[in-house]
Amino acid sequence: MTSSAADKEETTMPDSVLLAYATSYGSTQEVADAGAAALRDQGLAVDVRPMREVATLEGYSAAVLGAPLYMFRWHKDARRFLSRHGGALGKLATAVFALGPFHEDEKEFREAREQLDKELARHPGFTPAAVAVFGGTFDPAKLRFPFALVPALKQMPANDIRDWSAIREWAAALPEKLRPSS
Repeated sequence: MTSSAADKEETTMPDSVLLAYATSYGSTQEVADAGAAALRDQGLAVDVRPMREVATLEGYSAAVLGAPLYMFRWHKDARRFLSRHGGALGKLATAVFALGPFHEDEKEFREAREQLDKELARHPGFTPAAVAVFGGTFDPAKLRFPFALVPALKQMPANDIRDWSAIREWAAALPEKLRPSS
């Protein structure tokens, strides 16, 4: 029995997806794990790894990258990852997410997305199929240098506005966007 090229295209999915993340306090790793679970529920093989531990993208047909924005800058490990693997990423189906705002403020979300878009624009040839900004977490008790030196930050209340439903829905929709184009 033979199948048409259209049938093959409809069913072709990435063989192995890298979900690489950067994190300072563990929040983005939790989101990466939730995203990976949603992708696995869609039938994908997903390898979840910290960005700093990824030496090569060989063997992956797609990549999902996630990292927090701190003071409207994408995590340094994410910036380094894009610089190191930019050429290889340009050949893979990719998606990107960032955790940023820790207040339910539309302006903060808009500014975070603008900053993420600026960071991604620094890498010509890298065009993710999907980009999202999710709310993040903030715990003044966990602040480290240099943020621990800012009195206003230390006085802010702890907050977690990660929308787990939105995160899972976004990840569950990725297989369609990560299909190889042919």
